[in-house]
Amino acid sequence: MPEVEIVMRGRWAELILNRPERRNAINGPLGLGLSDALRKIDSDIQIQAVLLRGADGAFCSGLDLKEFNAESPPEWLVRFGDIWRATHKALFHLKKPLVVALERFAINGGAALALAGDLMIVGRESFLQVGEVRQGMAAPYNMAWLRLRHSAAVTARLTLTGRRFYGAELVGMGVAYAAPKEGSVVAEAVALVEELVEYPDQALERIKTTMRAYDDESADAWFDRATQATTGGGSPPRAVT
Repeated sequence: MPEVEIVMRGRWAELILNRPERRNAINGPLGLGLSDALRKIDSDIQIQAVLLRGADGAFCSGLDLKEFNAESPPEWLVRFGDIWRATHKALFHLKKPLVVALERFAINGGAALALAGDLMIVGRESFLQVGEVRQGMAAPYNMAWLRLRHSAAVTARLTLTGRRFYGAELVGMGVAYAAPKEGSVVAEAVALVEELVEYPDQALERIKTTMRAYDDESADAWFDRATQATTGGGSPPRAVT
């Protein structure tokens, strides 16, 4: 099975992070699969919107610590920085609106994927955690997306505390669009996407293009601001509490 599954649903497409045995954790193949899927969908003029979710009722647990800390490193590990940059560039350049269905959790690298969405539907008891500060690590892609979409105050709350923020809190801060009860997150996200794609062809793309026109920097320049600000030593990734 592919790490990222594409399901075409007429005027919209569903992308599924498909590593349920690892809680949809991020590795090199998942990053490659997601960037490839995003580029494929963005070039399809029939597709008006995209839904991103995780398989088996969970969004994404962050980096796959087992693979990143393996005694025999996987072949993609030395290229992961480039892979992950390409993934976020594909998200940055996506012309279609991206709706995220956040079930159970989106942690660290998984949070960055959730924050890249234009509209987030999150379960009331599900949480988003930018927990790198608790590990002594930087959070460059989370920081980049937060500063692109939200205020410095919201960014500080999420990144400096490193704690879990649940559905209602995320809606209250403007990070999420809605927080339905658990078990109905995907259905609510699908309903939102199906409402959006009823609008005239390319209307959503025109609005998103206009929104992005206010950002003067390229994707690389924007992400470089975060990654270059946090260069230096680091430790292997470990679990966040």
